[in-house]
Amino acid sequence: MIKQAKKQLLMAAAMAALGLSASASFAKDVVVDTKGEVPYVIDSRAVVARSGHDLCWRTGYWTPAAAANTMAGQVPVGCECDKDVVPADKCVVGAAPAAGAKAAAPAVAPVAEKVKLAADTLFEFDKAVLLPAGKAKLDDLAAKAKDVKLEVILAVGHTDRIGSDAYNQKLSEKRAAAVKTYLVGKGVEANRVYTEGKGEKQPVTGDKCKKLGKESGKNKKLVECLQPDRRVEIEVIGTK
Repeated sequence: MIKQAKKQLLMAAAMAALGLSASASFAKDVVVDTKGEVPYVIDSRAVVARSGHDLCWRTGYWTPAAAANTMAGQVPVGCECDKDVVPADKCVVGAAPAAGAKAAAPAVAPVAEKVKLAADTLFEFDKAVLLPAGKAKLDDLAAKAKDVKLEVILAVGHTDRIGSDAYNQKLSEKRAAAVKTYLVGKGVEANRVYTEGKGEKQPVTGDKCKKLGKESGKNKKLVECLQPDRRVEIEVIGTK
């Protein structure tokens, strides 16, 4: 599973691909307390990233409560990013919160759906050409993306450890690129799909397959054991 810090790095890269700026073009940087689950995408300085329309980018952890309770200095981060969901008294430095004050309902519902697809479902072993079964799964994902106001789709390719690091890195990138090409062909805007290849760097099998003999694509037992490492993680982020 992609953890929060990793997700934020991917989102920052995605925004760069979309031509968005983290903070350089805005008068005020909003620096958040990074303890716990941060409801907005942040850069390496803990500054909230914004879209070209000066809107803060929400993460899948966003809720009205998180916006009102995650601090940016002396006031909640929502005071800068989502004033409509944070009680006004909480945005005044030194003011005590009004009794019984409640956050307003959000104008939109954030959506962050993550899908982890086995690469063997999408591609043949050691290949980057989509199989019919893989296309069917991506058809379903593209249809779901049309039901939301899409912000970005993240597609991250992974491989097993069979082969060289350089070869596996390129293979993971080709697989992620093949996913993007197919989704674009199904009507998803190209600048909404961000791809990345992780090669063999993030296996999920651990030490499970170490005693199965020669590390070769001809070792069927090893290939089968390492199957969970061959995957593509896809995340659809948007609002309803």
